[in-house]
Amino acid sequence: MTRGPKRHGNPSRKGTLAIIGTLLLLSAGVRLATEAGQVVASEGTAEDTPAESLQVRSPDLARPDNLTAALNAIKEREAFLIQREAEIAEREVILSAAEDAIDAELAKLEQAEKNLRETISLAATAAENDLSQLTAVYASMKPKQAAALFEQMESTFAAGFLGRMASDNAARIMAGMTPEKAYEISVELAGRNADIPLD
Repeated sequence: MTRGPKRHGNPSRKGTLAIIGTLLLLSAGVRLATEAGQVVASEGTAEDTPAESLQVRSPDLARPDNLTAALNAIKEREAFLIQREAEIAEREVILSAAEDAIDAELAKLEQAEKNLRETISLAATAAENDLSQLTAVYASMKPKQAAALFEQMESTFAAGFLGRMASDNAARIMAGMTPEKAYEISVELAGRNADIPLD
């Protein structure tokens, strides 16, 4: 029996498999390269982050010039407060001195007012004594002589003296006056007593 030539396989099929295998290898290589890049990037970020966060959160520790500026600001504030306290203490001394001066002036005014009241009281007492004494002099005069003097006085002034006298002495003096003068003095006396309550 005669056999035909031996088949060695389809060459197109082998070529297709080779291409597919090559693509798979390339895909795996690309995937590995991508993942490796991400790992490297993440590691670089993890290493950079603590230094950056430290610099942002505590810049004064990383920069001594900021500490110096803060200390200078505190010293300036302390100096300002000391000066302010000194000014307040000085104002308190001035206010205390002013209060003492005001108290002294008030004491002087109170003493002056007291002296004035005493002077007015003495003057009123002296005037009352003078009026009483003068009234007694007029009352001791003869009615005719006293009537002549009262005739020359203002009615209001004459009524003031006659009102201080005993009624019988005043009646005798008024009897020696002219009817017109006696009437005017009577009106003055009645007007002075008009506001006196009768009850």
